[in-house]
Amino acid sequence: MLRWLLRLTGALLGLLAAAALVLKLVYGGGGAFPDRTTAAALPDGTLEIVAELDTPPGNVAVSRNGRLFLTLHPEARPDISVIEWVDGQARPWPSEAFQHPSGDDDGFRNVLSIRIDRQDRLWALDNGHHGLDHPALYGFDLSSGALVHRYRFSREMAPLGSHLNDFQVSPDGRTIYIADASLFRKDPAVLVYDIDAKLARRVIEHHESVVPERYVSMVQGRRMEAFGLVAIRPGVDSIALSRDGRWLYFAPITSNHLYRVATRYLDDQALEPATVAGRVERYALKTMSDGITTDDAGNIYLSDPEHSAIIELDTERELTTLIRDERLRWPDGFSFGPDGWLYVTGSALNQVIARPPDSVAEHAPYPVFRFKPGPSAAAGH
Repeated sequence: MLRWLLRLTGALLGLLAAAALVLKLVYGGGGAFPDRTTAAALPDGTLEIVAELDTPPGNVAVSRNGRLFLTLHPEARPDISVIEWVDGQARPWPSEAFQHPSGDDDGFRNVLSIRIDRQDRLWALDNGHHGLDHPALYGFDLSSGALVHRYRFSREMAPLGSHLNDFQVSPDGRTIYIADASLFRKDPAVLVYDIDAKLARRVIEHHESVVPERYVSMVQGRRMEAFGLVAIRPGVDSIALSRDGRWLYFAPITSNHLYRVATRYLDDQALEPATVAGRVERYALKTMSDGITTDDAGNIYLSDPEHSAIIELDTERELTTLIRDERLRWPDGFSFGPDGWLYVTGSALNQVIARPPDSVAEHAPYPVFRFKPGPSAAAGH
């Protein structure tokens, strides 16, 4: 009997070792990302704290009159998904009830990204726990909080293992461009959603512009590889529109390059997905990046988690490090607000992912910052 148990234990350990090896080969490993940062161009003290949260923020959206909306990062397992910051307090938005849906009811399940469009609608993208639930897109009237649009993505558009991570809304408010980072499924893509037609399409798949390069980020001393097996290496994540709506810029976090494609190709439903992918351009070298946004002058701003930095990519495709500040723990989402302020969150994922729940409380509070880069842009994203 003892011999049989020893053999069974050995066999199980062998299977576990083999499974770990496969997991490491598929999801882990990778080298150091090239450092393209410089000394900071803006002085110390440029960042101004506008909120301090008990839970790490994900993305931010600021309205034209200065209302501040945030997601609480789903990796931190928050009780509330979307908040408005009012008089130093986090208020569930649009309501407490919408944060806790029952059964198949409308409501937030796993929201990371929010945006405010020029039509004064707040949009929230729910990835449905990487496709386990139904991923959905919700649109709200900003003044009343009323739900004015709802779309649930099909399994074809957002399959199990997908991760509808971030998105942008066209200036005319008719089209939404979505990054499916697909961390687990490893099938990243760009989706295009026609709001009026309620029609979604996957147009860029299996292309270098959406597939991560094999690097592992090092953030404030931590190698971002969960349990030594799974590198935090999502596919296309960073996504932004030029302010005139003509170009969509996008890239995986660990891509050396930022890519772009003209939105006229994305919007043309007559074009085959492979044709659209063939129109993608390699735009410029970049740093490691998470959130990105643009301004009216054509500059692109990138949050660099590895160096606690905010980077500017100018119209000559040159990189300048604007800010380096250790308080920026995994800088993440951007939103312009009124009066030229650019808001940025720090999701502190290096202190959250594959960490026990008490790690979140231990490293609180989590600031939300703003600064003035010079050029301005419409509020909301």
